[in-house]
Amino acid sequence: MADDLKVAGFKSSELIASLGSAFESYSPAEKTSQIKKTNGVFEIVVKKPQGPSPAAQEATWTIDLKKAGTVIKGKAPPGTKADVTITMDDETFVDLASGKLNGQKAFMTGKLKTKGNIMLATKLDGVLKGTKAKL
Repeated sequence: MADDLKVAGFKSSELIASLGSAFESYSPAEKTSQIKKTNGVFEIVVKKPQGPSPAAQEATWTIDLKKAGTVIKGKAPPGTKADVTITMDDETFVDLASGKLNGQKAFMTGKLKTKGNIMLATKLDGVLKGTKAKL
């Protein structure tokens, strides 16, 4: 399952795969608690420059912490709508996940852009820290 989440060339895909594994290892009670605490669907769009050309490659993952407690590669499936879309580059996501950068600072400096429920976006730091502790 975790390998299904990987996208070649993106450092962040390893972290997303770890997040997926952490969610899979949650007990039903832990998963319910995380869903209750977060109550939202994140669409994470990670961009990466493509060599010398200015065109960027893009990878998208959806973290459902509203109903399913899962991570999938791609946009939210039909019937599920992202509450917030968070767009950033590969390095920024890696720094966020490792704790080198916090989400608010990334947002204020323009490294992270959001569309939708910005208050929910602030919960991403907690989700990443919570699953990091689980690994």
